[in-house]
Amino acid sequence: MWRPDRASDRPLYQQIATNIEQRISLGEMPPGSPLPSERKLAQQLGVNRSTVMQAYEMLRASGLIESLTGSGTRVCRDREGSAPRQTPNWSRYVESGTLQPNLPLMRRIREGLQSGVPFINFAGGELAPDLSPNDAIADIMTSHPFREPLGYGNPQGYVPLRVALASFLLEQRGIAATDESILVTSGSQQSLYLLTQCLLNPGDAIAIENPSYAYSLAMFHSAGIRLFGLPVDDEGVHPDGIRSLHKQHRVRMVLLNPNYQNPTGTVMSAERRIEVLACCEELGIPIVEDDPFSLTAFGEQPPPPLKSLDRNGTVLYIGSLSKIAASGLRIGWMVAPHTVIRRLADARQQMDFGLSIFPQWIAARLLDSTSFLPHIEQLRIALRDRRDVMASALRRMLPGEISFELPQGGLNLWCRIHGEVNDYALLENGIRNGVVFVPGSVYGAEHGYVRLSYARPPMEEIEMGIDKFAQALYKSLRT
Repeated sequence: MWRPDRASDRPLYQQIATNIEQRISLGEMPPGSPLPSERKLAQQLGVNRSTVMQAYEMLRASGLIESLTGSGTRVCRDREGSAPRQTPNWSRYVESGTLQPNLPLMRRIREGLQSGVPFINFAGGELAPDLSPNDAIADIMTSHPFREPLGYGNPQGYVPLRVALASFLLEQRGIAATDESILVTSGSQQSLYLLTQCLLNPGDAIAIENPSYAYSLAMFHSAGIRLFGLPVDDEGVHPDGIRSLHKQHRVRMVLLNPNYQNPTGTVMSAERRIEVLACCEELGIPIVEDDPFSLTAFGEQPPPPLKSLDRNGTVLYIGSLSKIAASGLRIGWMVAPHTVIRRLADARQQMDFGLSIFPQWIAARLLDSTSFLPHIEQLRIALRDRRDVMASALRRMLPGEISFELPQGGLNLWCRIHGEVNDYALLENGIRNGVVFVPGSVYGAEHGYVRLSYARPPMEEIEMGIDKFAQALYKSLRT
């Protein structure tokens, strides 16, 4: 949301008038569009009403807007002395198209973070800058000259990176893959997007854990995919739930996040993994396993992925460097049968001719470097320490008001609020108080749950952020 710059030498009313004039000229406010009342716009921009009155008067004098008794203020339909022209109604255009906008709560979080106001960010599902292997990447860029061609690359991905990923997945995750069975993507979301566009049709049903981060992804609704939640217990989803949904809705695919599930942080038990895999093999349903968090395990050995148990090509495995290295590298991958990889690589070529060679070159060097595994060990310790600081602050500041299970990996705490609370009101109170987080209803849960990420804010801000969250929660519980 635009706001006037109070540090500028230009008067605030002139900044407001210029901003509205630009929006009119760009077609964002077509002829006849209503403008907010002076009082409402003043509240939105945090200025005095008299400042907005001056801005509106300046625009009226220039013939851009008009105020009519009983009808409020609007953009003039025709400018005096000029031939009538039709400006495209961009508002109508942006409401069209097949790609649906993000959920309202997610848009509100983004608006808050992009407003320029400082926030303590418990909403971001990414690593803080100091948790990324910045020194290792800087060393790669200075000590290894880049001599790769800068033309369009292989849409399946940079071959040295796919070779490095095959070795990395075998050593660290027990997954046997070749470079031909790996597709490099810009991250897990692009992998899922390609699957919805290339392997599914509108009306197809997908079974997902409930709650699940998949509920927050508009891409499924945009593609006409129907999402059905699977009940989850302490051991993960139950195969009987998959059978039941398949019988009712002819499920075409099962999307699972077995290790440190987002948002709950739970881990599927070893016995349940075998049962779920056997169930999907019996029904002929592919499993899409999203595994971004395994290497953040706070214990000695991360749980094995479902893909490591797969002997029949049932599991499509998705991973990325976003949660273990740096989201800005935009490096993800998918392991799948060759026929699937070829289909998705063809789609990638239609979309963008493949990912930029430069981040792929860095990622290949990083995975092969002697510093990457030590970075992972340091990351685990740092995340565990952040988790403990957050958990301690929640217990101290919200005794009896909130409960959670300590996750043994991942980036998030999944908290249940003891009391009636509205997610929208809670988020608004948090934003007013300088803290953002993700309400649980974004992930398909009932009101009264919240996901707090301990990976994004600096360590020294976590306690302060929980204090701000506690104030927002107490206010929401009272109203």
